[in-house]
Amino acid sequence: MIIGTAGHVDHGKTALIKCLTGIDTDALKEEKARGLTIEPGFAYPQGPEGVELGFIDVPGHEKFIHNMLAGVGGIDGALLVVACDDGIMPQSVEHLAILRLLSIPVRAVALTKCDLVDADLIEQRRLELADWLGEPAPIFALSSRSGEGIEALRDWLWQCASRWRARPAPGRFRLAVDRAFVKTGAGLVVTGTVVDGEVEEGAQLWLFPAQESARVRGLRRQNRPAERARRGDRCALNLAGVERSEIQRGGWVVEASEPPEGHERLDIDLRLLDDLDRPLAHWTPVHVHLGAAHLTGRVGLLEGSELAPGGRALAQLTLDQPVLACCADRLVIRSHGADRTLGGGRVLDRHPPRRGARRAERLAWLGILRRALDHGATESAEGFDPALTALAELQGEGIELAPLAANLNRRMETLSLRAEALGLVIISADSETRLFAPGHLAALEQRLCEVVAANHQLEPAAAGTERERLRRQAAPRLASPIFRQLLERLLAQGRLVSHGPFIAEPGHRARLGEEDEALWQRIAPLLDESFDPPRVRDIAQSQGLAEQRVREVLSASARLGALYQVRKDHFYPLATIQTLAEIVLAIEAEHGSILAREYRDRTQVGRKLAIQQLEFFDRIGFTRRVRDVHRIRRPDMWH
Repeated sequence: MIIGTAGHVDHGKTALIKCLTGIDTDALKEEKARGLTIEPGFAYPQGPEGVELGFIDVPGHEKFIHNMLAGVGGIDGALLVVACDDGIMPQSVEHLAILRLLSIPVRAVALTKCDLVDADLIEQRRLELADWLGEPAPIFALSSRSGEGIEALRDWLWQCASRWRARPAPGRFRLAVDRAFVKTGAGLVVTGTVVDGEVEEGAQLWLFPAQESARVRGLRRQNRPAERARRGDRCALNLAGVERSEIQRGGWVVEASEPPEGHERLDIDLRLLDDLDRPLAHWTPVHVHLGAAHLTGRVGLLEGSELAPGGRALAQLTLDQPVLACCADRLVIRSHGADRTLGGGRVLDRHPPRRGARRAERLAWLGILRRALDHGATESAEGFDPALTALAELQGEGIELAPLAANLNRRMETLSLRAEALGLVIISADSETRLFAPGHLAALEQRLCEVVAANHQLEPAAAGTERERLRRQAAPRLASPIFRQLLERLLAQGRLVSHGPFIAEPGHRARLGEEDEALWQRIAPLLDESFDPPRVRDIAQSQGLAEQRVREVLSASARLGALYQVRKDHFYPLATIQTLAEIVLAIEAEHGSILAREYRDRTQVGRKLAIQQLEFFDRIGFTRRVRDVHRIRRPDMWH
């Protein structure tokens, strides 16, 4: 269990930890000289077997508030320190506000410097603190100088630690780096809080923002050598394969299958402090503290144009540099001058879409994630199950699983298993995996079948609907690989059939409509078995018809197999093509190949038309051209 101190500067936090543990957490030379804490300090005393208790001493001075925020990320509870002679001070108020924004409970209150005041003031401070906190927390009156009350507080904290159970670590390993240095004989060492997951010696990890790979040569947790560390641990990693310049405070060390990508926009669940003197306006410039990173940017409200003090709303942060974040990461925002805490909250989506941030469907998506976090989704492997079901129900064309898994910091295979256990359907193709609610998948399949049926009514002469056209008509937002898998399901079920590139209903037979059939019967005799039938323009002029109407009927007949289009607007009956093919076969039987002039002489057509007819046979695969001659490729094509 990790306890963090919180409170105003010079209220005795560091001295108290030294009394409780025997360890001086002010390790920096500047801290010794100035007599105040600048960087978070750490102490891990020895205790009963199997019980762990650690302390993080965070700075209290206003100028070092960003370091205080870097320290609270790995805290399981707070020890609020208030000097009895001063009472509640500005940084006391701000630290408590930050703890509440980050949902860190106050485990106990240390009323320090009691040796400097009388009993009446001690009792008065107790009442003030109880009223201020508004929550049950034991208050220990003590003195670090005399030792009075120290033992009672120490016993209480160890009792809390003995009852503490480590939080589950269902996600991928993530460590927020707050320090990096080179140690003689070891190399690069980074320290920080394990935000999620587990790590062990030999693990291959990625650095952000350097996007370099590193191997864990060794590690320490709670300042002791260890083989592994997990969520909530204070951890030091000895990394091999990277240089000191490639990692810095505010960076991350993470488990990932590829280099981690940062993002400049985050959708968040935002809460404002109650005591602000004005509402927060849309697009307010802010300082943002997330993990150990200190960033700047602007906050855009997704619900309204301003947010009242104490209010809660969905918002989007637009940052001045990319940050690595996941759903449930906690953050704090401070004023543009970095002199006051405004509020805080949690990341909901680390990579929101660029458009439609305020659409109802998008706000519903964020609302589902917010409710999941409100109900403790990160505290178990099954915590996001209700959200998975709700998100799938929200998205009619399914959810792309990879970005969802990255946002939730879950492994793809783990999320897939959870989804299948919930009765959701997963379809994978190429590099994409998509998650569907059964009802939406059934509706999508039905829509495909209905589009095919509608096209049969509109185009009875067509063999079916070409696959990509069907995707554009029925599911334009669905990626082609996923669409093909969806189509294969329908083909396997026999609800649709395939005719080469065309998809049709079972039993569909291509035919001409009544008007087209009547026109076909009228113009078919004009396409006699001559080797140069009239073209579309000639037919239209002789019959007093529109060229486009003639072209439509002849094209439809060609799709039915009654005609072949040898060249533009030049259609040949099947019987004529078969006769020409027999001439080609005869020429090759006699000469071993087909010359254009020999073919011209046999068919009695002009040289230009002869060449076009031979090129047609090449195009459909009956023959192939080899230099100046043609050779038969498929002699049985017409039998």
